[in-house]
Amino acid sequence: EIVIFSPPFPKKLWKIVNNNQFASIWWDRDGTCIGINEKLFEKEILERVGPNKMFETDCMKSFIRQLNLYGFSKMRQDMHRSVCLTKFFTEERPVCIMSRAEFYCSPYFKRDSPHLLTRMKRRVSVKTALK
Repeated sequence: EIVIFSPPFPKKLWKIVNNNQFASIWWDRDGTCIGINEKLFEKEILERVGPNKMFETDCMKSFIRQLNLYGFSKMRQDMHRSVCLTKFFTEERPVCIMSRAEFYCSPYFKRDSPHLLTRMKRRVSVKTALK
């Protein structure tokens, strides 16, 4: 049986946020929190299949559960962001959508500090701990 190594969730997420091909996820100005346009993130990242699939889930709710298990906190601020989809469509003019963005922070998830990722440990859920 061949097991293909898959980087842990935080490392995978860090690579995606730092890859500017994705419009659905970005660093805040300080590089200390990530913004996620949930509807676009589902289409752009979670709905991928086959070799392009990035996460085990295709459901936003499960993805957010992963964020929480790795110690991310949802920020109270609710910001609207205009996302222009020039690179996703072939029309000459960019398609822009206004949508709500959620922001998540972790003390070990920073734009300029990939070395901190090793400190991110997945919390054990209560159900698993009781078995």
